[in-house]
Amino acid sequence: MIKPRYFIAMCFMAGIYASCKNQHNNYNSWPAYAGSKEGLRYSSNEEINLNNVNKLKVMWTFSTGDRDTANLSQNQCNPIMVDGILYGTSPKLKLFAVNAATGQQKWLFDPAKDDTTNNGDPMAYYKVSRGVIYWQNDDGGEKRIFYSVGAKTWAIDAETGAPIRSFGNDGYLDLTKNLDRDTKSFVAGTTPGVVYKDVLIVGDRVSESVDAAPGHVRAYDTRTGKLKWIFHTIPHPGEMGYNTWADTAAYKKFGGANNWSGMALDEKRGTVYIPTGSVGGDFYGGFRKGQNLFANSLLALDAATGKLKWYYQFVHHDLWDRDLPANPNLVTIVKDGKTIDAVTQITKHGYVFMFDRVTGKPIFPIVETPVPTKGLPGEAPWPTQPIPTLPQPFARQTFNPEDVTDRTPEVHQEMLAKYNQVKNRIMFTPPSKEGGWIFPGFDGGGEWGGAAVDPETKILYVNCSELPWAQVMIDVPKTNTDDHSPQALGHVVYNTNCIGCHGAELKGNGTSYPSLVNISKKYTADQVSGIIASGRNMMPSFKQISPQDKKNLLAFLLKIPETKEAKEVAKEPTSDRTASSATEKKMVDEIPYTMNGYNRFLDKDGYPGIKPPWGTLNAVDLTSGKLLWKVPLGEFAELSKKGIPVTGTQNYGGPVVTKGGLIFIAATKDEKIRAFDKRTGKVVWEAQLPAAGYATPATYSIDGKQYVVIACGGGKIGSKSGDSYVCFGLPH
Repeated sequence: MIKPRYFIAMCFMAGIYASCKNQHNNYNSWPAYAGSKEGLRYSSNEEINLNNVNKLKVMWTFSTGDRDTANLSQNQCNPIMVDGILYGTSPKLKLFAVNAATGQQKWLFDPAKDDTTNNGDPMAYYKVSRGVIYWQNDDGGEKRIFYSVGAKTWAIDAETGAPIRSFGNDGYLDLTKNLDRDTKSFVAGTTPGVVYKDVLIVGDRVSESVDAAPGHVRAYDTRTGKLKWIFHTIPHPGEMGYNTWADTAAYKKFGGANNWSGMALDEKRGTVYIPTGSVGGDFYGGFRKGQNLFANSLLALDAATGKLKWYYQFVHHDLWDRDLPANPNLVTIVKDGKTIDAVTQITKHGYVFMFDRVTGKPIFPIVETPVPTKGLPGEAPWPTQPIPTLPQPFARQTFNPEDVTDRTPEVHQEMLAKYNQVKNRIMFTPPSKEGGWIFPGFDGGGEWGGAAVDPETKILYVNCSELPWAQVMIDVPKTNTDDHSPQALGHVVYNTNCIGCHGAELKGNGTSYPSLVNISKKYTADQVSGIIASGRNMMPSFKQISPQDKKNLLAFLLKIPETKEAKEVAKEPTSDRTASSATEKKMVDEIPYTMNGYNRFLDKDGYPGIKPPWGTLNAVDLTSGKLLWKVPLGEFAELSKKGIPVTGTQNYGGPVVTKGGLIFIAATKDEKIRAFDKRTGKVVWEAQLPAAGYATPATYSIDGKQYVVIACGGGKIGSKSGDSYVCFGLPH
């Protein structure tokens, strides 16, 4: 029999244990990108709940006032909150700290004041940052914010906003360095990585052309900025995966296979889960034959050393830009009576893959499915692709004639005719001149906003766009090799670097990729040169283009008349014009085909050419693998007024799920933020934003009061730009 005093002591210890356990699992703050290092986008707060969410009001707004007035800037930041302070970035990548309860500014760091290299380009700092990283040492004496501005990852004092000059190179890491290969190609930080103890693990964004920089994953000392380890995503000789490339010199040539979309960390096991993108040269792989590890893969690495524990490749020899678009989610489920620590990964094609976090074994069977293999001449498509049997996909998987829009009879006939011009309709059909449908689109399906997972119910929530894009390949346009005028040589440079986005006729697609026709009426030569050098928003920098190639490209784009100086250059022997001739040689020898632009399937009024829903919010039970519900996300008010049921809109940004029974998400083109009942998918609250919230909200509690904050940056798919953060809460 247990004596009373021992019983009381045992209960007390059990209470302490339970308290500690609950504290560890109490997601009431927002200390990391996606809310936690597990990447859950979950909050245990329930002050705001189904019973009172309709009473939410704006508590505060904050703005640095630096949006681009031409509506070209964005803000995709998911801010973090630590110890009552909210940290985030502005459209111009200023880093700020504000009181998370009041919005009052504590400090502001402007990276432009530390940089003299932007050459007066007014758009030099309009890039993309999706969040920041917080780190403090064991005794809490040092507190730092790590965040990226282009190729620089800064270490900033979290108390003062001042750079830590002893870190890295005078306060920052140069992401173009420590790649085990010299590169002049574009490298930038977008989505933050993670910190494990004193190890800062970072990914990067690189270009998607054949001269892309390698996307190796790197880790640095949080105090000094010294490199701790590197994982080669394009393996070097002797490393696992090296033999999946037919070209034994692939590691010297090719780039990409980068982590641009975030990570998840199992802190207890010291394992970091890292999704990767496709290999540079997205749509023609004749020069990179093979399975191409570790592109399009989920890597499980030892966070302290970078050693590979296991991997899984989602697309073999990718020809469709099916890079993994978001961080994984770590969750514990019970399946067949067994508790399993799992990792889930959403994809652009609308699947959820699930694996045992320790072994990498799939939770549900994944079938290597035969796919079409007739590719362009010189191509060697992979004969199978992995398809999960469960969970059920959260996006439609086919786009057939009966799916073409019937918004009006006239629009239906118009879009059906366009539909029939694209011949291939089966997923994973190799790119061709006959064309094929990328559905869901190049942006997903799942996108960088990611998924939210409720760790109590084991339900995953993910938003999705369902818009077809046409993938049509063309021969790389030939130029007159006898014409060495600047405009002709500039046309060569354009075909190598620009045609994939802006098209052979320079017309773009009207949204993400603007028309370059008559660009001289909008920009000066210096302004165009600045955009080429620095990039803008999602357009990467093309600083690798040689000065002479850039002059020729400007001559082509701006139709600059041939000068006496240019004529003298044209008379030089070919060997003396190495940059231009090398570019031309690369086109002829390595890139025989290119895609004729990123073409969304939109009707004459700008609506998707497929039957609704065009944007959805979905609930997936991770235990059974069943899709529980699917509801439209977003609305075109003008269509609703005509009696058309809510269609949903294309969306960017992710959801947050709470213990209070709610899902908060903005993401839509109609510039609203909404709350959904997480059990049913019913909209229970919505509010108008000053600009579209193409970002993931953050929610946290201070002194028992819960807040929801969203960055309102707009600027995508024709939306106006914004520069404010809006915070909602319940009235006092």
